[in-house]
Amino acid sequence: MTAGPIAPESAGTSAAAQTERQKLRKHFGRFDILFFLLCTIVGVDTIGTVAASGAEAFTWLIVLAAVFFVPSALLTAELGAAFPDEGGPYIWTSRAFGRLAGAVNNFLYWITNPVWLGGTLSVSAVTAYTTFFNDGKELSTPAFYAFTLVFVWVGVLAAILSFDIGKWIPTIGAWSRFLLLGLFTVTVVIYGVEHGLHGFGLGDFAPSYAGFVALVPVLMFNYVGFELPNTAGDEMTDAQKDVPFAIFRSAGLAIALYALPILGILLVLPVKAITGLGGFIDAIRQVFTVYGGHVAADGTATLSGAGSLLGDLAAIMFILTVLSSGVTWVMGSDRALAVSGYDGAAPRFLGVISSRFGTPVRVNILSGLVSTFVLILAHELTHGSAAKLFGAVLGLAVSTTLVSYLGIFPALAVLRRKAPDVHRPYRAPFPLAISVVLTALVLFATLQLVAPGAGDHWFGLAYAPDGWTHGERLQYLLTEAVPLVAFMLLGVLFWALGKPTRDTVANSR
Repeated sequence: MTAGPIAPESAGTSAAAQTERQKLRKHFGRFDILFFLLCTIVGVDTIGTVAASGAEAFTWLIVLAAVFFVPSALLTAELGAAFPDEGGPYIWTSRAFGRLAGAVNNFLYWITNPVWLGGTLSVSAVTAYTTFFNDGKELSTPAFYAFTLVFVWVGVLAAILSFDIGKWIPTIGAWSRFLLLGLFTVTVVIYGVEHGLHGFGLGDFAPSYAGFVALVPVLMFNYVGFELPNTAGDEMTDAQKDVPFAIFRSAGLAIALYALPILGILLVLPVKAITGLGGFIDAIRQVFTVYGGHVAADGTATLSGAGSLLGDLAAIMFILTVLSSGVTWVMGSDRALAVSGYDGAAPRFLGVISSRFGTPVRVNILSGLVSTFVLILAHELTHGSAAKLFGAVLGLAVSTTLVSYLGIFPALAVLRRKAPDVHRPYRAPFPLAISVVLTALVLFATLQLVAPGAGDHWFGLAYAPDGWTHGERLQYLLTEAVPLVAFMLLGVLFWALGKPTRDTVANSR
């Protein structure tokens, strides 16, 4: 049966869409997209979580790069160049499956980022600060809130600024990554020459099912985001040429920027000493003793002189790196939510682009409020335990993110069928196979996030997140599953609230 043309639904042709799109400004060039992608994909907050699984983490990182990361790059290069409208993944999902699916998918895509900013990223920044500037002592509750709230709202302000100004945050963040991860890698080599490294046998790199279950969700979380620049598709100077260019170059850089520091942590720290929250930070502190300082018999690292100075510089770059990760994701996902607002899949109130800044200020402020709520709620529910807060919020952020790709990944195969005549400057090979494999991996990873170890030893010792015990598995399940279901229902509510806008479009035809 021959597929018909795409329905006009979600095509961004409503009067509301035309009004808002006129406020957007084209100043998102090829290298802006590249730096934006590097901040999107290369996050340092999860490096310790991956390394904590030992040498096989490096094996699974390479395997997932081949079977997940590269195929998702091929998929996004086609969709991003063929359908370059503002809103990116929302537009693709809506055109493939309709506005209701687009609304639910897009709400999940958006909500994960203020959750991530207010939880995982802010706690990672606090940990870096206390490790290097506060002698490892935890901040008091008022000081914790002061630091994290400034962190969150600086990120929100950066997202509000017009893109020709705000895009410098990703640019600075990309260079911070190069400097931080490059300096760390070089220092590991120096440290190894002076002190020796932890050796690994080939057997340590052997992949296992338990390792796969533990690592696949967080590795996939690290490896998604190629589509994010397309949320600003109408702000790109030449999306059809620049999107594939930036995606394929950022893919190679991202794999190297993940692989080298993870291998460095494994070579420097004993696996039992690596934690999800502080693994990378602890490794930085230890190897930087080559510039000044020492490591005590119990493994405690103390920096002095040049080591202390470089350690402080590394901490600043770490904080800039996690901040830029949050800013890029908030910039992109807020734009996608605003597009759904003026397209009839969310409240019209949210679908407003600021005439002054050319950004979705209302959604930006909503993201800041959600981040603040998550920060306070998670801190109070975990009684100030940084490890518990980090683990629980990371699990929720990862699961919510991955579920949103259940709409994005199948869109490649569906749009090939529904829109065969759309010009595709780049065509991914084996579109059906790519969509099926990526979707299956997302389904498996989501199950393991909600119920770690399901199918083997649910919440067993090998699977329980940091700070959680086997007896708390039901509490953890509720912590993950209830918000996920609630977010889906809120997506349906947003779609219902978009009915007046949809009716306006329908009546104008």
